[in-house]
Amino acid sequence: MSDANRLSVFKTYKLYVGGKFPRSESGRVYEVTDSKGKWLANAPLSSRKDARDAVVAARKAFGGWAGATAYNRGQILYRVAEMLEGRKGQFVHEVAHAEGLSKNKAAEVVDAAIDRWVWYAGWTDKIAQVVGGANPVAGPYFNLSTPEPTGVVTVVAPQDSSFLGLVSVIAPVIATGNTAVVIASEKAPLPALSLGEVLATSDLPGGVVNILSGKASEMGPHLAAHQDVNALDLTGATDGDLARDLEIAAADNLKRVLRPRTEDFTESPGTDRMTAFLETKTVWHPTGSLGASGSSY
Repeated sequence: MSDANRLSVFKTYKLYVGGKFPRSESGRVYEVTDSKGKWLANAPLSSRKDARDAVVAARKAFGGWAGATAYNRGQILYRVAEMLEGRKGQFVHEVAHAEGLSKNKAAEVVDAAIDRWVWYAGWTDKIAQVVGGANPVAGPYFNLSTPEPTGVVTVVAPQDSSFLGLVSVIAPVIATGNTAVVIASEKAPLPALSLGEVLATSDLPGGVVNILSGKASEMGPHLAAHQDVNALDLTGATDGDLARDLEIAAADNLKRVLRPRTEDFTESPGTDRMTAFLETKTVWHPTGSLGASGSSY
């Protein structure tokens, strides 16, 4: 049979929640178009119920993920990069259409996103040495500060950087032991939804990352006010009124909030996105009596 007589097999895009791929419980979809207005696919239009389900999945996964060794988290993140490398062609195609880029430029973006995963994978067992340590105190005590993950983080993904920006906001959240509920770019959600397929096959426990497509203006207020969400990354909340409303709603249970800002995701990210969603635990431990000869330890 010639290609001219063959029917195209269009991809069905679904949400990624709790390690599974549900459609929106509402049954709603919306049209996703490329930079020239050409139809690409129908994406699920997530509802308030989908957002609540994602928070439940993220909370359920938090204990195991936060309790895993940092080295193990790094191995899993590196596995994500491996899987992305194997499906690079698909992501080049999706990013090119989503952002109106040439194939070569889209390939550069995808390569940068894969490198970004590797970069954060390497930080998982090193960030504690940067932001933790032994504190000098007056008295016979060890005083040690160590970072711990904040909990469940809602991430409003960048609107224009559909893949490199997406990776740049998800990877630091989970590298430090948090779990994430991600609202993908409304106008370009397809790379994010495809990322869910990669995460599902890369040893990442179900629920560590949950990806929703649809309107941040619809899901955001419910997630910002949700009592089981511990922090917000508002990078993609480019509407100033929406960002303000979400920040106000987040104050009810003292969520950490990373405010939107102008960013160039091609630049070196530094460590601030990791430290934004870390808490510091300080432990005092007696050393015993200190005499002229030194510690009794």
